Amino acid sequence: MIKLLKFLKDYKWQCIIAPFFKFLEACFEVVVPILMKTIIDSGINFGGEPNEVLIYKYIGLIILMGVLGVSVAVVSQYFSAVAGMGMGTALRRESFSHLNKLTNKDIDKLGGSSVVTRLTSDINQVANGVNRFLRLFLRTPFILIGAVTMSFIINPIMGAIVLASIPVIFAVVWFIVKYTIPRYKGIQSRTEKVSLMFKENLEGVRVVRAFSTQKKEIAKFDSTAENLSNRQIHVAKVASLLHPLSYAIANIAIVVVLWLGGNFIDNSIMTTGEVASLVNYLLQILTAIVVLTELITIMSKAQASAVRVNEFLETKPSFTDDGNTEVKVENTDNIVEFNDVTFSYNENRHVLENINLKIRRGETLGIIGETGSGKTSLINLIPRLYDVDNGEVLVNGVNVKKYPFDQLRKDIAIAVQHAVLFKGTIRSNLQFANPNASDDDMYKALKIAQAYDFVMEKEGLDTEVAAKGSNFSGGQKQRLNVARAVIQNPKILMLDDSSSALDYATDFALRKSLKKLEGLTTIIVSQRVASVMQADNILVLEDGKIAGYGTHKQLYGNNEVYTEIYDSQTKGRG
Repeated sequence: MIKLLKFLKDYKWQCIIAPFFKFLEACFEVVVPILMKTIIDSGINFGGEPNEVLIYKYIGLIILMGVLGVSVAVVSQYFSAVAGMGMGTALRRESFSHLNKLTNKDIDKLGGSSVVTRLTSDINQVANGVNRFLRLFLRTPFILIGAVTMSFIINPIMGAIVLASIPVIFAVVWFIVKYTIPRYKGIQSRTEKVSLMFKENLEGVRVVRAFSTQKKEIAKFDSTAENLSNRQIHVAKVASLLHPLSYAIANIAIVVVLWLGGNFIDNSIMTTGEVASLVNYLLQILTAIVVLTELITIMSKAQASAVRVNEFLETKPSFTDDGNTEVKVENTDNIVEFNDVTFSYNENRHVLENINLKIRRGETLGIIGETGSGKTSLINLIPRLYDVDNGEVLVNGVNVKKYPFDQLRKDIAIAVQHAVLFKGTIRSNLQFANPNASDDDMYKALKIAQAYDFVMEKEGLDTEVAAKGSNFSGGQKQRLNVARAVIQNPKILMLDDSSSALDYATDFALRKSLKKLEGLTTIIVSQRVASVMQADNILVLEDGKIAGYGTHKQLYGNNEVYTEIYDSQTKGRG
């Protein structure tokens, strides 16, 4: 939690004002029993005439103390809320910024649902913890110290009884908190699993319904949710012992005070007002400890969440462009080169091995191979979405590791198979790649991507796009995805199976339009031979290794892997 306090730097005054005003509230609260003692002993004056003037005077003071206490409490709660929520906002901004610094490999390792839980639920717990801490951390100790001190002043024996009850209550608190803190962290981890199941079923709802596995998914979710619920209930049961045990100990102390106080009154050692004030101080101590236990519970959750947020913020990017300055590039013959490249997502298995490849400027390269052969992994190394394990990838003759990310990626565009569209309009989605694009630029890109006709049949560039583009077909989303890549005006365009949902005629028209773009180097990743056979060269991958390279005529009949793929799709007609 301490590591996150730097996010309160813009709320220093709020962090001072909030506890100070709570301190004032505690002062007013501690004074009230003394005023009551005076009313009972000097105002009511058992056995004599009541002093009405004194009674009304001190009742007025008690009311004034109450009004002042409420006023300063409201001020304290306002400033503590500003500080807590402000910290939460700053923490979210930093976390989101940090998320965008992490590499694909880092995010794969953390897990999407884990990141979402940490950036939402965990940060909320931290912000709430700071809010409550600022309001209560100074008030509670002062009431405890003030009430015990006043008890000793009234009667040392009674003060000792009051003081003795405090460590007993704190012992109960300590044991319960020690048990619950580590389990709150476990609850947050299981919350991630529930979030992951929600996410998977939401994204895969069509698949679930298509295979009629709703009951199975519901049963699986029920099991996971029940496991989370059981753990929450178990921790809640233990935490719920705080209040009754605290009240029990305090009430025992009150019984002892009343019993001894009655004897002391009979022997004229104490007055009725003093006994009444001692009971009030005990009740104040009890209330303060109850509030403290709630604060400790909240801070326990906040601490568990803070650890998880810190783990995320302290995750170092596996690679950065720090220190890289703009690279001076020349128009080399080969726009992309792979020199003895080896790559893996983990240390157990290489996805790519000993890749040597040169892609000429303006060339159209087709990449084909079975599922899992490393096609997508290969092109992801060009914009440095992942880093190679060995070897080097060159763009314009310069190692990609020497480029600033912005310079490297501004000339590289990628359209993926599972098209990602953002909620908004077609215009806003296209401007995502090029904020300065004019309407004419967008229409041109839509025509190249074979998306112009269906867009104009709707509402043109102002056509609404639902979340994830759910109001478009798979083929329409892919074409819009290609249009967004084209409007970037890249030097290198990578189509990662981005025409898989298109019919052959539309696919052919798309490739024909792209071929007309002067100076564009196109890399087409596909499992369809028809999408790559007209390319200038075709790269054949098998198990992460190059199994063939050349034109369709050079490969067909001479390369076993390519010939087998071609024949399987054309039934031997070639």
